[in-house]
Order: sequence, then structure tokens, then C-alpha cells
Amino acid sequence: MVTVLDTRRTVSAVWRLESAKIIAGLVRMVRDVGLAEELAQDALVAALEQWPRTGVPDNPGAWLTAIAKRRAVDHIRRDQRLLRKQEQLALELDQQADPEPDDLLRLMLISCHPVLATEARAALTLRLLGGLTAEEIARAFLVTGPVVTQRIAAAKRTLAERQVPFELPGAEELGERLSSVLEVVYLIFNEGYSATSGDDLMRPGLCQEALRLGRLLAVLAPREPEVHGLVALMEVQASRSAARTGPAGEPVLLHEQNRGRWDQLLIRRGFTAMLRARELGGPPGPYVLQAAIAVCHAQARTAEDTDWAAIAALYEALARLLPTPVVRLNRAVAVGMADGPQAGLDLTEPLTADPALRDYHLLPSVRGDLLARLNRPAEARLEFQRAAALTRNAAERAFLLGRAEALAAHLPTGPTLGSAARDFLAGAGLDAATVRSYGQTLRRLELALGAGLPSADLTAAQVAGVFATAWDGAAARTWNRHRAAVRSFALRAELAGIADLVERRTEPRRPAVEPLAGERLDELCDRPGVGLRERTLWRLLHESGAGVTAVLALNVEQLDLDDRTAGPGIGWRSGTARLLPALLDGRTRGPLFLTDRRPGPARAPTADLCPETGRARLSYERAEYLFKQASGGLTLRRLKPRR
Repeated sequence: MVTVLDTRRTVSAVWRLESAKIIAGLVRMVRDVGLAEELAQDALVAALEQWPRTGVPDNPGAWLTAIAKRRAVDHIRRDQRLLRKQEQLALELDQQADPEPDDLLRLMLISCHPVLATEARAALTLRLLGGLTAEEIARAFLVTGPVVTQRIAAAKRTLAERQVPFELPGAEELGERLSSVLEVVYLIFNEGYSATSGDDLMRPGLCQEALRLGRLLAVLAPREPEVHGLVALMEVQASRSAARTGPAGEPVLLHEQNRGRWDQLLIRRGFTAMLRARELGGPPGPYVLQAAIAVCHAQARTAEDTDWAAIAALYEALARLLPTPVVRLNRAVAVGMADGPQAGLDLTEPLTADPALRDYHLLPSVRGDLLARLNRPAEARLEFQRAAALTRNAAERAFLLGRAEALAAHLPTGPTLGSAARDFLAGAGLDAATVRSYGQTLRRLELALGAGLPSADLTAAQVAGVFATAWDGAAARTWNRHRAAVRSFALRAELAGIADLVERRTEPRRPAVEPLAGERLDELCDRPGVGLRERTLWRLLHESGAGVTAVLALNVEQLDLDDRTAGPGIGWRSGTARLLPALLDGRTRGPLFLTDRRPGPARAPTADLCPETGRARLSYERAEYLFKQASGGLTLRRLKPRR
């Protein structure tokens, strides 16, 4: 007996297989991705309602297609602007023709359109062409379901607002548009093959979905060498999946993998796709070159048999075609294997100053490996520690820390950059805001140079290099703030001279702020929904002329309501005087301006908590945000009257 649960499972399986074709056909009819998906979902709901009673039809995909097209015809009939299409669409429905192959290609090109952000393209592609739910996509990319739903909704809205055409582009434009599709498919594969975050090194579901999309694309665009090159690259890389992790899920480096565990079927499929790409001729593109590199690895029976000279030459050709920092880093690895570790290390030196690789954990990981092979263990250990600090993947972090620990016999003596930074932040008598600010600066130094770097080895050239990489494009005020932090740290840690090569930048004078007119303030305070706290704060700032920070730092016990003062420089007039008693509501202690909610455990210092309500002090950021919302973007500085 077939149960309702069995039927629902069948519906889910059919939907996963058929949804892309159904939506693709509907897009051609209604010219709207969002509407097409809604109509397809209507057909799915109909199946869930009817199949448990009537049974699964012999051709469930055709059944869903027919229902979806009927929904589309009904929608178009309701739209008076498209009445002329009724006869044509009704005839198409009666013929029950299979979806055109071009429909799927068109849907791919729309889902991966360059007007969309990269993460939106990936989410929309997995939704429309993979049939994945928002929750499944969220689990794959370690975000929440609502985030994915918002990305997909925003993508559909952008396609509609930008009036992206639903026709297949011409031959010349098709090549350019396909590059966006290939980029998204490979992004999905890479996120599955080497997860950027989370506990596991791989997410096989994403790899399989990318392979399925790549194979489908090869059928839809059989004359495109780069499509077959990408398929070959993914097939060969996926063949190593079983050998890439050890018993505890730890990474296994390529040259240490058990090649007997490589999937020979996937390798043969990769070789076949590579041959197809070569048969089509033309100069090799980026994916064909990367596939050729993967084939070189797959052809070697052992790691020692690898033709590293050929791989280095292929990377050199790839770097000429695609001179990205990551490609240049991969070339350094190949050269390091072909010509020795020093040659590879020399190629990584310019990359250490590249802002694009500032937080890329594989750069210090590669350098650590090359330094270890050069018998420079102390430097190698530092690089592995840096790489571990930069990665967001737990398996990789544990692996890199293990490599660093293996070199623990070469621990530096004396304080390190990390320990000196911790001592400075804990013992310099700094307030909480300054600790946060200085901590950001020192954290960047640690990530760039390594927390384990002996502080005595820290040089002015290294610090200047970090500034050039991390903050060269920052505003002068930001640059000077980080410079001040390093100078304070140097003074406290007795590291004189480390900031000498970082020159202070001239900050542009702030333009004069036009004060807000009293009538405008009255209008803002009288708006519905403006709370008592905001009205009191705004009046006090306007009437006292004091700085925002000083006013927000006031405590109730500082107030003299009779004299209308709160210490030197802060006084008010009748407008504030009328509001203060209601704001205080009998309180005699604690911050004057409070947040709306009680903070979580350890979220606010005790000194900033009201002992009578348990609520924390209102922050500058929150106060500024609320005023901008009410005033249409003005800042609290505008409340200060002209003197």
C-alpha cells in the first residue's frame, strides 16, 4: 500500500528532477522569473493535494508541466495586455511539447546574470536549476534560511527592475554571458570542495550539484570549449574527494593522498570532457588550462611521478591569461615543486603586499610549507599559525595548528607580538572604547605578521608594510587612528621606532555644520512615534551646546534640576526642564539615557548599568541611528547651536 508519506517523497524527487525544466518553460511564456517559480510552485501544491488520492501519474513530469502551463495561461488571460498570446499558448499546451533545450540555457543565463551579486547568483541558480529549498541552500553555505530567501527575492526584483531580456543572446554575447555561468557553477563546486567555513572540510552535496549543472551546461552549449574544460576540471578534482580527508576528517595534502582511493570513473569522465574541449580547438581558456593541470596530476601514478615542470608551465600560461593573485600563488607552489622551494618562496614575496590576499589563509600556508622545506622551522611555524588564525574552517584550522605544533621545538624566546599586545591592552589603563579601537589595530598586525612573531624582531618596515596593505586606501583619520595605536603600543612595550616609517597623514578640515533650526527641531519632536528619551536628548543637545559623547555620559546623580545644570559646560532651558522629570521617573542613580532592553550577560560594564532598572547606557551609535531615521539622514552634530 502506497502511503501519503511515500507519495510526498515521490513528489519531492520528481520536483528535484523536473523543476528546472518546468520553470525554464514558464519563463519563456511569462517573461518573469519570480512569476514562473510561483506558477511552478502552484503545480507542486496541486500534486501534493491530488496524488495521494489519485496516485502518481505515469509521466509525473509532464503532469506537473501541464498544470503549470495551465496556470500560466490563466494568468495571461487575466492580463489584458497579453490577450494576443492566448491562442498560441493554448495550442502549445495542447501539443504538450517537451521544454525546449534553449529554455534551460536561457534560465541558466538569467540566474547567473552579471547584474546580480555573486552570492545572489549562486542562491538563485541552486533554487531554480537545482530545485533546492532556501533551507537546503542555507545549510550548504552556513547562513540562515531568511538570508537565502532575501537574496533570492532581491535577485528576482533586480532582474525585473533592470528589465533583463529573456531571449538567448547572440553568438558574440553568449560567450561573455557563459563566463558568468561558469563562474557561478565553479563557485558552487569550490564551496563544496573546500568549505570556507564550518567544521567540515568538504560539503559533497554542493560538489554533486555543481557537477550536475556543469554536465547539463555541456549538453546545452556543446560547442563551447570552456564549458567542457570546467566539467573536466570538476570531474577530476571530485575524483580525489575520498582521499582528501583522514579518519578524523583532517585534510590530507595532495602529495600524501592514497591515489588508489581516487575515483577512476570520474577521472575517465574528466579525460573525456578534456578531449572534447581540445577537439573544439581555439586558444585554451582559463578552465581548459586548469583542467589540463588537473589531468597532469591524475595521470601521475605516484606523487613522485608528477610532471611539475609541465604544471608550472601551464600555470605560467594561466597567469598570463588570468593574472589574479590566487593564480600567481598557485604558480609559486608549482615552481616551488619544479625548481625548488626557494624559487617558489621568491614568487610569494610580492604577494604578501597584495591587499587582495590580506586575509587569504592559503598564502601563509604555502609560505609555511616552503619555509619548512628550506629548513627554516621557526619562520614556517609562524606562517602556519598565521594561516590558522585566518581560516574560518575548523578542520583546516586544526590541521594548520598541528603543523605549527610539530615545529614547537623551535619556539622563540621572550615575548611575542601576541603576548605583548595582550599585556598592553590589559594593563595600559585604557577605557573600553579605546581597548576596542587599539585591539582592532593590533589584531591586524597579528594576522599580517603572526601572533607568534618575537616582539624584538618586529621592524618598522614590517609595520609600514602592514599599513600599506591594510589601510592605504583608508581615510586620513582612520590611518592616523591606527598609527596612534601602534605608537602607544610601541611606547608601552618598549619597541621604539616600529612606527617611524608610518607618516601622519593630513586630515581634511571638517566642513562647518549648519545647525538645525529650532522650528525644525520642534517638528521632529512632535512627530508621532518619537519617544520621550529621544525628545529629551535632542532638546538637551540643542539647548546645552555640549558634545554628544559628554551628554550621553551623564549620570542622574550629576543633575541639578533646580539650577538646570549637570557640571561645567552643560546646562539647559525650559524645553529640557519640562521633559527631564518624566524621563527620570523617580530614578536617582545610573545613566541618564538608557537603552530599551536589558543587556545579556557580560554585555555591558557594571558602571554603565542602571542599578534600578538593570538597563545599560544608550550608545552613541544607537542614538545617531535613531536621529538619522527621524530626520532623514542628519547627524546629531546638527543639533548644536551656532555660537
